[in-house]
Amino acid sequence: MSDSAQPRYQRIKDYILSGIRDRHFLPGCKIPPELELARQFGVSRMTVNKAVRDLAEAGILLRFAGDGTYVAERKAESPLLDINNIAAEIEARGHRHSGQVILLEAAAANEEVALRLSMRAGGIVYHSLIVHCEDDVPIQLEDRYVNPAFAPDYLKQDFSERTPNDYLMQSCPLTDIEHSVEAVLPGVAEQTLLGIAAAEPCLLVLRRTWSHKKLVSFARLTHPGLRYKLRSQTRVKK
Repeated sequence: MSDSAQPRYQRIKDYILSGIRDRHFLPGCKIPPELELARQFGVSRMTVNKAVRDLAEAGILLRFAGDGTYVAERKAESPLLDINNIAAEIEARGHRHSGQVILLEAAAANEEVALRLSMRAGGIVYHSLIVHCEDDVPIQLEDRYVNPAFAPDYLKQDFSERTPNDYLMQSCPLTDIEHSVEAVLPGVAEQTLLGIAAAEPCLLVLRRTWSHKKLVSFARLTHPGLRYKLRSQTRVKK
């Protein structure tokens, strides 16, 4: 549809959305006042109001009486009850995923890891530590331990190009998951790797995964609380 054929309020919505996408209007910042937009586009304030109201109802803008209209802070989001590839989640939002591999090694399982993986303490596990970023902003620190018996080529993977989730789903399809979630304050390592302050709360997800009753991996997934949220949706049986 040409610009001239578009409803006038749609042109204003597209302008605001383009400004957000191109980072001219940043999260938490005020957009131009309605009167200014009305003059810019040669329309009535009522037309501008409809465009702004539609975007506010979609959660993209926040309106405050007597103050103005702001770009909403948009948090990254993951489903709690599923195992999704974080790279695919980020790309589905129209953003770019990147992974920074901090550690990839064979190590002796300490007592906690051995208990989580139902193996003896001191047994060899594969250990990876990866920072996942969305448009270069860290949103998850993935600290994962894997039973080598079920993922023998784990250490050969380039996890800057593919995620551990992607590899594990292909090498030993995951059939069961266990999640627990808690709020924590970041330690020194988390502060450094996620680029956050000591006082910023984090969401810590502890996840264990099975493949046909074989316990494959245990992961600690740490997310900056101001950048991330978890979602759950369950169908209620009638």
